[in-house]
Amino acid sequence: MGTVGYLVVAGVVALAVAMVGRVTAQDWRSASQEPVGLAPDPSINREAIVQVYAARVIGWRGVFGVHTWIAVKPAAARDYTVYEIIGWRLRSQDTALVVRHRAPDARWFGAEPELIAEKRGAGVEELIARIDKAAHAYPWADEYTLWPGPNSNTFTAWVLRAVPELEVDLPPTAIGKDYSGMKLVGSAPSGRGFQFSLFGLAGFTASAVEGFEVNLLGLSFGINPFDPSLKLPLVGRVGPARAFASRADETSAEKHAL
Repeated sequence: MGTVGYLVVAGVVALAVAMVGRVTAQDWRSASQEPVGLAPDPSINREAIVQVYAARVIGWRGVFGVHTWIAVKPAAARDYTVYEIIGWRLRSQDTALVVRHRAPDARWFGAEPELIAEKRGAGVEELIARIDKAAHAYPWADEYTLWPGPNSNTFTAWVLRAVPELEVDLPPTAIGKDYSGMKLVGSAPSGRGFQFSLFGLAGFTASAVEGFEVNLLGLSFGINPFDPSLKLPLVGRVGPARAFASRADETSAEKHAL
C-alpha cells in the first residue's frame, strides 16, 4: 500500500474514532419514531409530492452509514406511501421490500431524518407511478447484505435510476448505493451520468447530479461542483444547504406553529 493509501486508511480510522463518541446506546424497541415536521400535512397540502430521506442507522453502524427511503403522496391523497428495504423482515418473510402508509419524516429508531430530495406539483403523479413500478421490479428483494450490498440504499438507488427526473444526490454515507450486482458499467445512482462499480467495493461516478465520486471498499469520497459540496465517508455531505431546504424549513415552521 502506498503513502496515499495509508493516509486514506488513517483518515477513515480517525474519523471513525471521532464519530463513535456521537453514537448513543439505545433500545430499538423504545427509540422514538415520531415525525420531525419535514413532510407537508396531507390533510392540508393536496398536491402530489415525492420526498427522499436518509437517517443514520441505529447503533454502531450509524457511524458509517444511513438508511434511505422514498415517500410519495398522490394528489388529494390523505396518506403518504413509503417504499423501503428492511433487512430483518427476511427473518419472517420472503421479501425485504416494505410498502406501507407511515409518516415519511419519522425518526429512524431515534435518528433524525434528513430530507435529501423533493418534487411537488405538476408531473409528479407520473413519477409516482414509475416509482411504484420500479420498486416492485427491484431484483434483490429476497436478499440483504449490510456491506457492500444489496441493502436499503441499493434499493433506493435502483428506483432513482428508473426515475432520473428526481435528480437525487444520495449522501456518501448511503453505503450500498453503488452496488449493481454483476453489472459493472451503468448510470449513476441518480440516473444521470456514468458509473463504474466493481460489486459496490470500488468504482467511480461522474454525473451532473452527483458530481465526481470515488468508491473505496464501499466508502465514498467526492466533490460536487454543480451543488457545491464535499463528500466524505462517515461525515457525509459538507456544504451549503440543498436548494430545496428553505421550503422544507418553512414546512417545519408551519407545522410547529399550528
